[in-house]
Amino acid sequence: MADRGLQLDNDGKMNNFAIEPKVYIDDEPRTGFTPYAERLNGRLAMIGFVSLLALEVSTKHGLITWLTHL
Repeated sequence: MADRGLQLDNDGKMNNFAIEPKVYIDDEPRTGFTPYAERLNGRLAMIGFVSLLALEVSTKHGLITWLTHL
């Protein structure tokens, strides 16, 4: 029964409390100029650029013209 997380105490009673998960620490930093942050920044920039191109194609005006008419 021990392989499913159930344990028996000294009196033979089943211990049915939750088993704590193993804790791990991610050694790679997620802030600053890390490869993860730079990859995410690049992907968001590509999405923004393609969205800007789609806006210009759909409105037949550039970004500056579109912003001046708001």
